[in-house]
Amino acid sequence: MAQDKIVKRCDVAVENTWNLGDLFVSDDKWFEELKECEGFLAKIASYQGKLSDAKVLYEYLQLSDDISIKVEALANYAMRKCDEDQTNGFYLDMRGKLMNFFVQIQGAMAFYMPEMMAIEDDVFESFFKEVPELELYRHALNREREKKAHILSDAEERILAACGQIDDVASDAFSALLNADMKFPDVVDGEGNSHVLTQGRYIELLHSDDRKLRENTFETYYGVYEGLKNTIATTFDGQMKKLLFYAKMRKYDSTIQASLNRTEVPEEVYHNLIETVHDNMDKMYKYIRLRKKLMGVDELHMYDIYCPIVSEMNTELTFEDAKKNVLECLSVLGEDYVALLKEGFDNRWIDVYENEGKRGGAYSAGGRPHPYVLLNHKNNIDSQFTLAHEMGHALHSYYSTQNQPVVYSDYVIFVAEVASTCNEVLLMRSLLKKTQDKKEKAYLINYFLEQFRTTLYRQTMFAEFELDINRMAANGQSLTADVLNQRYYEINKLYYGDDMVVDQKIQSEWSRIPHFFYNYYVFQYATGFAAAVAIAEKILTEGKPAVDAYKKFLSGGCSQDPISLLKIAGVDMTTPEPINNALKVFDSLIDEMEDLLKD
Repeated sequence: MAQDKIVKRCDVAVENTWNLGDLFVSDDKWFEELKECEGFLAKIASYQGKLSDAKVLYEYLQLSDDISIKVEALANYAMRKCDEDQTNGFYLDMRGKLMNFFVQIQGAMAFYMPEMMAIEDDVFESFFKEVPELELYRHALNREREKKAHILSDAEERILAACGQIDDVASDAFSALLNADMKFPDVVDGEGNSHVLTQGRYIELLHSDDRKLRENTFETYYGVYEGLKNTIATTFDGQMKKLLFYAKMRKYDSTIQASLNRTEVPEEVYHNLIETVHDNMDKMYKYIRLRKKLMGVDELHMYDIYCPIVSEMNTELTFEDAKKNVLECLSVLGEDYVALLKEGFDNRWIDVYENEGKRGGAYSAGGRPHPYVLLNHKNNIDSQFTLAHEMGHALHSYYSTQNQPVVYSDYVIFVAEVASTCNEVLLMRSLLKKTQDKKEKAYLINYFLEQFRTTLYRQTMFAEFELDINRMAANGQSLTADVLNQRYYEINKLYYGDDMVVDQKIQSEWSRIPHFFYNYYVFQYATGFAAAVAIAEKILTEGKPAVDAYKKFLSGGCSQDPISLLKIAGVDMTTPEPINNALKVFDSLIDEMEDLLKD
């Protein structure tokens, strides 16, 4: 049952919360584990200066795996506890202690990369004959050694590791401002009724068929952001300076090169996305024209684009409804996949509803013994798709963790959005196939169209904005609120075209997007969506062979580079083809929508 109001964390029903007892049965046990893990520091130090010996290198890599498992559990518990209520000082302090320890570990391990890089190639190759067990780590070691030009001396690496204590100051300040300190006035609808406005309810209110409520929500929401624009811009500028600092220190030509090199993604993939979307901008403009026509408005405003065109459909969906629909649509992925979904639903992998101080949005956090999913569920179709999306992440993590050794169990962010979005596409295809109702079908098609708009076009718009501002920072330009607002407003005009009234307050939207603190993350939503559309179509048309290939991809972790992993599932993201094909689907859906509602 949905909660009628936003409650304090202590008043949330236990069955609607995640069970962090699977990590640690109590806070005391967490602190005991942290204390024990401090013993790793001395163990790490005992290997310094000795990694030129094959047996010692192998032992060190095994120790590194053990540390990874322990620290992962500590981090998972502390971060999840913080996100339950970001005003809780006890868990903020716990997170602080964790981060201090993490910096110590990084500092202690700083000798590893310089020592490993110093091993001559012929000697390095001989290690695998001397210690055959090292073969397990060959791919990981080769991947690291390819970055030799960007590894510094032992002393310099220690300095950079120590900088970890201040790495997240900007993003932490941004998160605290948005999730804990920022408050919004109530907003009034067309009949004078007041509605509570929060971070979690903003998009929900923009779905309303009451246009005055949408307008007031939009104006009020961004009015609060405008009042804090200089503070947010300062944190944002700090984030860009941090990225530029690390790129320069590690001898990269740019921040984008530094970011994508880390995940083995060719830089041209990023530029190809933007260029291909630009080549298909006519389809976005076509959709905006259709939306304006079907809504019957003289002017289409930014606060109108989330409102369903077919408002007659009853979209009230409880969490139980959402779970049932997700299980049904994903049955095409096999009994093992469905069994894992049920395990997550039944054994409290998920923190379901909003509460005071809870982190906004939604995410999946991978790990052992299982992933955890944060939601802020509302009884609407958006939340149903969010559930499918985040469980896609969760099961991707689970498959990789269960099928890969520790060193390869964590997939890189480039493929992170593929499994989640594939679930959404499969859910949509299932719902469209089931319905015989013309209005319901139109509603679902409109929702699908919105996924293309918000994921492929909008996330590419974000990616272009992020690339621009990183270039500005690299050229020495201060990223003031006015500079950021101006660029963001211009790019909105480009992406929405002449049939949209690009309201002035949309210029502040950049200041509410946490992903801009993630370092070239957002473009992967768009590439992931294009890949997911292709994979979902293969699953639905080819059946078991495509499902088997897809599960092989899910189980791959980072055992191969992400481009190669996607090729296993039948998608080549080095070409424009997946993006062009996805946008052909978008174009055909626009036509289908117009035909359905032409009467």
